[in-house]
Amino acid sequence: MNLNYPLTYINGISNARASLLSGELNLSRLHDLLHFFPYRYIDRTKFYKIAELINNNTDIQLVGRVVEMKTIKQKRGSRLVAKFQDDTGSMELVWFKGHKWIKDSIKINTPYIIYGKLNFFNGNFSIAHPEMELVENYKRKRQSKLQPVYSSTEKLVNSGLSNKILRGYVQNLLQQVYEGIQETLPVPFMEQYKLIDKKQALLNIHFPNSPELLARAQQRLKFEELFFIQLQLLRKKLIRKNKIKGYVFEQVGENFTTFYNKHLPFALTDAQKRVLKEIRKDVGSHAHMNRLLQGDVGSGKTIVALLTMLLAIDNGFQATIMAPTEILATQHYNAIDELLKNMDVSVELLTGSTKAKKRKEIHSSLEDGSLKILIGTHALLEDKVQFQNLGIAIIDEQHRFGVAQRSKMWQKNELPPHILVMTATPIPRTLAMSVYGDLDISVIDELPPGRKEVKTVHRYDSNRLSVFNFMKQEIQKGRQVYVVYPLIQESEAMDYKDLMDGYESISREFPSPNYQISIVHGKMKAEDKEFEMQRFVKGETQIMVATTVIEVGVNVPNASVMVIESSERFGLSQLHQLRGRVGRGADQSYCILLSSFKLSSEAKTRLQTMVETSDGFKIAEVDLKLRGPGNIMGTQQSGVLNLKIADVVKDTPILQKARSAAIELLQNDPNLSKPENAVIQRTYSELSKRTGAWSNIS
Repeated sequence: MNLNYPLTYINGISNARASLLSGELNLSRLHDLLHFFPYRYIDRTKFYKIAELINNNTDIQLVGRVVEMKTIKQKRGSRLVAKFQDDTGSMELVWFKGHKWIKDSIKINTPYIIYGKLNFFNGNFSIAHPEMELVENYKRKRQSKLQPVYSSTEKLVNSGLSNKILRGYVQNLLQQVYEGIQETLPVPFMEQYKLIDKKQALLNIHFPNSPELLARAQQRLKFEELFFIQLQLLRKKLIRKNKIKGYVFEQVGENFTTFYNKHLPFALTDAQKRVLKEIRKDVGSHAHMNRLLQGDVGSGKTIVALLTMLLAIDNGFQATIMAPTEILATQHYNAIDELLKNMDVSVELLTGSTKAKKRKEIHSSLEDGSLKILIGTHALLEDKVQFQNLGIAIIDEQHRFGVAQRSKMWQKNELPPHILVMTATPIPRTLAMSVYGDLDISVIDELPPGRKEVKTVHRYDSNRLSVFNFMKQEIQKGRQVYVVYPLIQESEAMDYKDLMDGYESISREFPSPNYQISIVHGKMKAEDKEFEMQRFVKGETQIMVATTVIEVGVNVPNASVMVIESSERFGLSQLHQLRGRVGRGADQSYCILLSSFKLSSEAKTRLQTMVETSDGFKIAEVDLKLRGPGNIMGTQQSGVLNLKIADVVKDTPILQKARSAAIELLQNDPNLSKPENAVIQRTYSELSKRTGAWSNIS
């Protein structure tokens, strides 16, 4: 039977049920159901006696007979109650829905196996809506000792699609397709990596014959899933390097050398030099660069980006930086404009706030090639924005952009510009291998000399007065302070109230004229926000009370204290980004995490991690364990890892083995054309069709 057939080919699945399964669980073809794996298993080898039951609210299995049934009226509707007994005692089975068909289907005084969650109420045991099977049917069927439990939804359960029925569908399907299941990996390959065959794996993932076979089935299916993802990513990288040609930046010219020798504000770290070398090697070849640059807040990614853009300009090209927010785009513009103030290189800023007259000037100078560097937000993607010859596009905090948005950058030129993707959110190695496995990855893993580590402490709300006193001491030294409040959605009245209440209490504690306070939040107009930010940047105000709008994009070396209110409500990466706003000067800086006493275990872990380490990669690993890959990547990227069985956090050893296997395979057979790899080629082609062509842009 063809696995692309709809679910209605299975006995018992009507059009209505197929529609339900499609809508609730995204199962529409036989292939989907075959690869809809259980999330846990129940040991069905143990049978209990009624006399030995204890009140522990667990799933149990019994053998006995229904001896009588009655319907009992309730305030709302009625319930069906059956007396179930074995040779040691009796208990109740209860149903609140589907009375008629249940009553008609149960045979009195006939041996049944029942299964369900045990309840204890008013001194009596009962099971609500138990699974029931006649003993004679049970004996006829081939039984699995471990019974699968599948994910479900309330709508499915209420529609009568219980776990037992789902299990039956899978059993029917396996019986019909088992002999025709195609192998997806060659035999020598399976032997090399000690994998069982696909038929055995699918049978034992659904109906394991033993815990050992279940483990081997999971190993095989996880390896296969991760192997083909890695194969797709690595082949995409190979194809891009071999087939997609990029502009060649042959010379290191006057702009680069002048800036490097005369205007570089500090000596580059070894990490920055290493990354620049990697970038120069990329853009110096005929291949197209697609590189991810990771570096903690303050590690000097902007300087690396600027030198790369000057390299492009020296070779007759234009350059651009695209940032996700106006604040961050403006920060990049101000920083680069300042760095290039003594050089003849034109830089402009294009955002949603740019006035029409200025836009026309920018469009014109872009097209005639006189504008060399354009920095902006999504506004850069508009069709009106046409470069004369864009050589490199730098995308900052790229996880905030969708693939479709990034691909628009490619269409600005005849040849695609080189792409440098920057992020201050460290990406754990396991995730980088899985999501960004097609990119070359560079890491700036050291901070510029003279930077001191930010001291981080956790304090409870009851310590607020001592925190205020500490802020006063730092302000007396001439330093500045951030006080940040959580803002989950800018429209949430509660969060806005938190911010305004906080602002009032800080205003009372730090009265004018001795202290000046800025306030910045998402409800303000862009120009008001900018005005308040600039007051703080210029040192006219000592305290900035803000929401997370300052997470990225504010660079004030004189600010030495970051107070984060309700810190338990922030994610780890956000806390890490906020901490990165201080520690930008030579002074010792501090981050104070204020929280309530009521903390979940996850919140405790987050705050403890922040206190113990400032290593962005360690923080990212903890974050990945706490939140999982889907959440850490954000909505734009999480679809890439729509995994059926593998888990990139828990299955790191399998992931590494699968990636090594894919690398070794492509080294020996880059086009998958050798006869011994025909099975892999066929599976790869089918997967590519099913998932669609993955974009070439990171």
